[in-house]
Amino acid sequence: MIKSMTGFGRCERSSATTKITVELKSVNHRYFDVNIRMPRKLNFFEAAIRSVMKEYIQRGKVDVFITYEDLSAGTMSVRYNETIAAEYLTYLRQIASDFGLEDDIRVSTLSRYPEVLTMEDRFPCEEEIWPVLEDALRTALLEFVRTREKEGERLQEDLTGKLRNMLENVNRVEERGPKILEEYRKKLETKVAELLTDAQLDESRISAEIVLFADKICTDEETVRLKSHIQSMLDALGGGDGVGRKLDFIAQEMNRESNTILSKSNDLETSNIAIDLKTEIEKVREQIQNIE
Repeated sequence: MIKSMTGFGRCERSSATTKITVELKSVNHRYFDVNIRMPRKLNFFEAAIRSVMKEYIQRGKVDVFITYEDLSAGTMSVRYNETIAAEYLTYLRQIASDFGLEDDIRVSTLSRYPEVLTMEDRFPCEEEIWPVLEDALRTALLEFVRTREKEGERLQEDLTGKLRNMLENVNRVEERGPKILEEYRKKLETKVAELLTDAQLDESRISAEIVLFADKICTDEETVRLKSHIQSMLDALGGGDGVGRKLDFIAQEMNRESNTILSKSNDLETSNIAIDLKTEIEKVREQIQNIE
């Protein structure tokens, strides 16, 4: 089953001490490009997060949003800087000695000086958080993949319809070929007859001109290759995921063949069919850009 590169997934998971929410959304991209936004506390999980995501995603620009809430009683801790406190105490005693002041330093006073006591976040325990984060991430990814598959079904149905229409147009080009030669033969005979009036027509010369004209406008090779490309694309669409790059390459080859058919055509009907082919191929190429 093919997948679209557009997707969305969300999951929230909690434990006794942790609550984590993971959201993912993606758009088209030539490669696998991930942008992760999460609290600084969780930065050391980034490599593991990317590794898990590669199991589910091959292509696309994916934005990941992770929120973290510490449910434990103490989320902050007090830090005592003994070195700073010692320096303050040394200079305060020196000031008292230098100016003959009373040494009235108290613990409560010293503790209020900057950087002696500081509050800081308590960093989470990796062993406690990762199971919750991984569960939320994988569940969100499963939903993410499901939305991609659902959109992929619609893309496959649309592309299959366009390819069937293209195949009908290729058949029309093939059917038109003999008719073009017959029309050309009649025009040529009429023109020669007008020029020669009573003279007898040289049938061998007429046949030779028809052969040269047929060789000039012949698109048999192009239509055969175009049919083969259409069938290859239909097979790829039904073959599984991760075919976006292959489909894009096939579409380029299809466009090349349709250009050749158009350049060889000197018949209005065939030219119109070739233009329709190019239009459909361009629509197919646009849709393929959405496929993983």
